[in-house]
Amino acid sequence: MGSAAVQRPRRALIIANPTAGTTHAALLEEVTGLCSARLDAVVLHRTTHRGDATETVRTALRGDGGVPAPDLVVAVGGDGTVREVVEGMTRPGHGTAAALAIVPAGTGNSDYRMLWGERPWAEALTAALDGTGEAELHRIDLALLAETDELVLLGACSGVIAEALVTARSIPLTGRARYAKAFADTAAAFTPYPGRVTVDGVVLHEGDTVLANVGGGRYRGGQYQVLPHSELDDGLLDVCVIGAEVHPTQVPELTREARHLDLPGVAYGRGRRIVVERLDATPLCFEHDGELQERRWPSMTLEVLPGALPVWGAART
Repeated sequence: MGSAAVQRPRRALIIANPTAGTTHAALLEEVTGLCSARLDAVVLHRTTHRGDATETVRTALRGDGGVPAPDLVVAVGGDGTVREVVEGMTRPGHGTAAALAIVPAGTGNSDYRMLWGERPWAEALTAALDGTGEAELHRIDLALLAETDELVLLGACSGVIAEALVTARSIPLTGRARYAKAFADTAAAFTPYPGRVTVDGVVLHEGDTVLANVGGGRYRGGQYQVLPHSELDDGLLDVCVIGAEVHPTQVPELTREARHLDLPGVAYGRGRRIVVERLDATPLCFEHDGELQERRWPSMTLEVLPGALPVWGAART
């Protein structure tokens, strides 16, 4: 990942989603305590509705009310919460002076894993706050989803991965175990859809489709390596399409170990503009950053935004 000169943060805005899977009072107290012990100013905001994180970050970065803008935004929640925070940080006119840090408290936490692996969050946050050599300030790529005009951090996916988010709503588990069961249950009943994927105007895949995943993050659901070759700062979006030659029930285990790429029916590409379509005039079921989208569009179109987000992650060795 590309990196910027390390400058120790001074002022933090903590955005916490109290409805995320593992967010609780003790966690927020620990996060706030770590920040308060090292920074000049710390503000904690608990979100109350969809979009609240985005608006709160935008307001803070404008310095409204004469309060100095934060140079660090800490997102406490799942991948959906992180995506809302990023939307507030990087839209034109709102600046990118602040950097992002993530405290994983959701179901899959793929955003955190792509930056820090399995390192405990307290160690990662401390390294970022102290500006030590264990952390780097990276500038990573984002994508713009044309159909919704939303920013995409982790990735967007159609098919079985998106449908699993519907199944997960009725599963009484937490964390990665919840999504693992949802993925397996959904795959057992999934019917491939007629689809086409183009990369910079060239057809990569056309035919029955189990999933099409586009983005920069290697993992989905915190544990499935759908895009194992992805680099977060190469100025390109990766895409993996799994066709009906692979039975949906095989997909969870294959992608967990990244053993799917050489199989018949699997196509992998990289480009600046990627279009995923459903060809039977039925709205496409898709998600991005762990949030299921409305079934209104027959396609999803993603364009890369190179180096758009400053974010703290593990230092490269």
